[in-house]
Amino acid sequence: MGTATAFDTETLRRGIEGASEDALLSLYAEDAEIRIIDRNTQPSHPRILHGRSEIGEMLHDVYSRDMTHRLDRCVVQSDQAAYSESCQYADGTRVLAESMITLRDGKIAEQIMVQAWDE
Repeated sequence: MGTATAFDTETLRRGIEGASEDALLSLYAEDAEIRIIDRNTQPSHPRILHGRSEIGEMLHDVYSRDMTHRLDRCVVQSDQAAYSESCQYADGTRVLAESMITLRDGKIAEQIMVQAWDE
């Protein structure tokens, strides 16, 4: 487990709700890992991204889409945090993502994201 250095939840909000992925990407450790679970990448075969480079590519793809993002809630306890994010495409399609993260020195070291969207 990581150390209990403060996690910047305001940067998380600005990163999620902003128009660019840069602020959000700055919260990840260089060697961070994200596991994404959804309809296409189920729990036994999640999509796994390794390092800020792969995470940055995914964030660039997401933030290049015509959609809004909102941080609904965030809870931080020691070196763990959880947050809920809701998104909406211009056509009205909604997405909900729940993330559990492990922090190391105030940066995201590991993240498990479960997401669902309207179909």
